[in-house]
Amino acid sequence: MSTPRNLTCVLVANRGEIARRVFTTARAMGLRTVAVHSDADADAPFVADADVAVRLPGNSPAETYLRADLVVAAALRAGADCVHPGYGFLSENAAFARAVEAAGLVFVGPSPEAVEAMGSKLAAKELMRRAGVPTLPSVDATGLAGATLAEAAAEVGYPLLVKASFGGGGRGMREVREPAELAEAVAAAGREAASAFGDGTVFLERLVERPRHIEVQVFGDRHGTTVALFERECSIQRRHQKVVEEAPSPAVDPDLRERLQEAAVAAARAIDYRGAGTVEFLLDDSGDFFFLEMNTRLQVEHPVTEAVTGLDLVRLQFDVAAGRPLPAEAVSPTLTGAAIEVRLYAEDPAQNWLPQSGRLADFEIPADAAFGPTVGPGLRLDSGVTPGGEVGVHYDPMLAKVIAWAPDRASAALALAGGLTRARLHGLTTNRDLLVRILRSEAFLAGETDTAFLDRHGLDTLAAPLVDEAGRRVHAVVAALAGAALRRAAAPVLAGLPSGWRNNSTAPQTTAFDAGSVRYRLDRTGLTADVDGEPVELAVLRTAVDGPTVRLDVEADGLRGRYHVHVDGDRSYVDGPEGSTTLVELPRFPEPTASVAPGSLTATMPGAVTRVAVEEGQEVRAGQLVLVLEAMKMEHPVVAPTDGVVTHLHASVGAQVETGAVLAVVGEHTPTERASEGNSHAS
Repeated sequence: MSTPRNLTCVLVANRGEIARRVFTTARAMGLRTVAVHSDADADAPFVADADVAVRLPGNSPAETYLRADLVVAAALRAGADCVHPGYGFLSENAAFARAVEAAGLVFVGPSPEAVEAMGSKLAAKELMRRAGVPTLPSVDATGLAGATLAEAAAEVGYPLLVKASFGGGGRGMREVREPAELAEAVAAAGREAASAFGDGTVFLERLVERPRHIEVQVFGDRHGTTVALFERECSIQRRHQKVVEEAPSPAVDPDLRERLQEAAVAAARAIDYRGAGTVEFLLDDSGDFFFLEMNTRLQVEHPVTEAVTGLDLVRLQFDVAAGRPLPAEAVSPTLTGAAIEVRLYAEDPAQNWLPQSGRLADFEIPADAAFGPTVGPGLRLDSGVTPGGEVGVHYDPMLAKVIAWAPDRASAALALAGGLTRARLHGLTTNRDLLVRILRSEAFLAGETDTAFLDRHGLDTLAAPLVDEAGRRVHAVVAALAGAALRRAAAPVLAGLPSGWRNNSTAPQTTAFDAGSVRYRLDRTGLTADVDGEPVELAVLRTAVDGPTVRLDVEADGLRGRYHVHVDGDRSYVDGPEGSTTLVELPRFPEPTASVAPGSLTATMPGAVTRVAVEEGQEVRAGQLVLVLEAMKMEHPVVAPTDGVVTHLHASVGAQVETGAVLAVVGEHTPTERASEGNSHAS
């Protein structure tokens, strides 16, 4: 074995919190750091974190982060001697790993041959079967159609999954329960896989009902050592994408842990693996497990393993890449306490997980550490965004990962829920309330988790706002008072006097929000207020103005609480003890605007039209696919709201549309009715 190489400068071929995480360890090891960035990311925090940044012209991943030639050229130009791929983008691209090594640089990851062996999920499953690792029935569906496709599906058995052979993250995946759904699922999964990963190969795999998703962290070095660093459970998912991850799994006892780790190490040794990797399994309710895939990279959820082992997995990656052996603490790891991670997304779970884009008016999450193993109880925040930043439409809408460690699982869950509740997340809808409800649910605290968790407990419950109706009325009154306080603070005379205060009783002041109209009066007797006629009993104890934020201490039903109201334009973001609310103040004199025609299907976000499934004049049924919009790396179907006919079609394949754009109009009349009406008019 050659002498270990001293690495001095790393280019991270990624963006966002991924790049920031790697930079943190690299700086601690004395490495110079290089970022690459698209035009859309020019002002992103990860670019400012790096010592040097290189522009990749363009915005989309295909133009920038997926261009291996541009990334390697940037590394050479910046004087890097190694490249860390992060996770996603080119991290599991064997050709990229070879290009890095061909340029004389060190690839901080496994060998190109190992990446290639696991790059195709189909080939990987066969390799694992030969290595003695349990696998599920599957068959390649690429190019199959009609009876041939139906026969392949029958061989696998229903229900089944259509899965992208390359890539992951839930993209290029469709669940199929009936033969009639098969052809469209294969086509859609292939399109999505081709768009996200540059390869449309898909396969069919037997669906395990309500399994647990268990994965084992493995590490190998260049000296023949391969180890397992315990398991993680990632069962709670939306659209086959992980939302909550934890270590260790509440379902894994010492015997099962040993069997899982033996299978994972066997999988890694089968391809002479080095560096950080993850072997993923499905665990059924009988205790049997099956190989799902191997991720030849660091995982998004690696912080929970760092928290329970005390190891810095990124540091270990650099050590292995430099040729050093794994240290003793990694060869004989210890498992301490419990850690849970949640992925905070800019999305609306109640609106079919609709991604959000736009400006973050505020972003503050209480945390004890960031981008590295936590020491002792506390919260860790790994984030790629900052207050005032933009969440664009070109990339995944994940804002941050929030991680909690505690001596036991329940304590970690409740600490994480508390930190999320106290967070100030203004400007975009997020999945924060959903995460808090999951962490506090009796089922989660009891360890009753599987991949059907969200379906079983229902988004009508889990995605409901933390603030109830009564609480929202309190928030509305508090927001109205905060707006008045801001106006009084700017007054040239008697600025400290509450707005609307009268020595004698007079007509109440009114503030109209989208959630209701607030009427209030301040006089010698105190505050009198109602929301849409519903009385709200409040006493204001103290008000303080700090820039655009107003702090109000109020008392209701004998309970005193502190509220912070951040006013940004016509929006008031209210953070209180029970949760947060966003209120939009309505204009007193609204301007007339052009109305949208009844039946119009509008774009809910900026994106590209990837498919048009109808023609003008075509009859459609309620729920029928009209077109497909791609945004934030996911396909979003647009369906007919009612039975009718497509009277206007404004979108074409490849068109870029903005939020609110009218894509199509579905009228109530059928073509026959419209023709008869036209004839009668002509006569």
